[in-house]
Amino acid sequence: MQQRGTFQLMKSVNKSIILNKIRTSEPISRAQIAKETSLTPPTVSSIVKELIEQGLVRESTLGTSSGGRKPTMLHINNDAFYVIGVDAGPETVECILSDLKGQVFQRTSSSIKSQLTNDEFVSILKQNIHALLQLSSVDHEKIIGIGVAMHGVVDVETGMSLVAPNLNLRDIPIKDRLEEEFHITVKVENDARAMALGESWFGGHDDVDSMVAVNIGRGVGAGVVIGGKLYHGAQDIAGELGHMTIDLHGAICECGNPGCLQTFVSGDAIVERARKQAEDMNIRTGHDVYKEAKQGNESYIHILQETGGIIGIGLTNLIHLINPRKIVLGGGVLKSEEFMMPKIIETIQQRALTHKARQTEVVVTQLGDDATLLGAVSLLLVELFDPV
Repeated sequence: MQQRGTFQLMKSVNKSIILNKIRTSEPISRAQIAKETSLTPPTVSSIVKELIEQGLVRESTLGTSSGGRKPTMLHINNDAFYVIGVDAGPETVECILSDLKGQVFQRTSSSIKSQLTNDEFVSILKQNIHALLQLSSVDHEKIIGIGVAMHGVVDVETGMSLVAPNLNLRDIPIKDRLEEEFHITVKVENDARAMALGESWFGGHDDVDSMVAVNIGRGVGAGVVIGGKLYHGAQDIAGELGHMTIDLHGAICECGNPGCLQTFVSGDAIVERARKQAEDMNIRTGHDVYKEAKQGNESYIHILQETGGIIGIGLTNLIHLINPRKIVLGGGVLKSEEFMMPKIIETIQQRALTHKARQTEVVVTQLGDDATLLGAVSLLLVELFDPV
């Protein structure tokens, strides 16, 4: 594998600008790159030559011309490098090996026991990554890094998990331990923020300049992407939507505060409400509630619609605060989208301040269960493609 940091040496602002232009506009000619980036044609030619030599860019003659020689078109060589993406918990660790386009070549996963130490948690990450490498036939020298999407509060500079509430762990040195083990660059990010970045890279939202991705599952988190960049906030807690207070006198959240949004709309919260309202103690998961609703059971349909209404209130608050062009929803709870989405949209339309705000586009991720994993991959792609 490459020693960590070597691909950063390839970077310059102009190189990243050209790489990103090719990525977002391929196939594209050198002349068109120069025109659209305001870089001089000699600069473009020189950097493209270097990128071709490094294997990151390839040429084709797909272009059209007005009678003259066909222009040579440029493409990203997607199998030039690979990235390992890790979705770390809270119930399972999942890993994928992906190329630069987000195509998945290999995957591993294992469950996490409820009571474990920091060292045991890191050991599970290492075991999964080692298993992935053993399964893969990809040249390990081409793997440029590991992206880790971690629930809870993450210090992105040090790559440390500061608070992992669902595992009851603190101060896990993920980046340090994995770089020590694998000798490649490791990036660690909050899982909802990683998912947001993955959406902006792979979700088909190229024309969207501001977007929020909301992950609703065991917990609730959000990631804010503005101008293609993640917004972290002053203390790295931007996007903690799940801990927005909805009811001052509500149930105590795992964070210690009463009435957080998470206590109403997480998978566990839906199960608890179903057990109370439907008086059915056989309900164990949100999927059980969904199955009952699919079979036409009105009380379960009502529970999911009620949940959609509460999510809609949370999203309305989000719209009022950030006013994004688009909101993308993901996570296990959104498997019940057919029952929830109409109520989510209706609630926003009833409550948002202006006509245009009521029209904020709200969609469910097209990346499915891999949304967070591809987000973890994108943490490394930002390093490679985005201007420093």
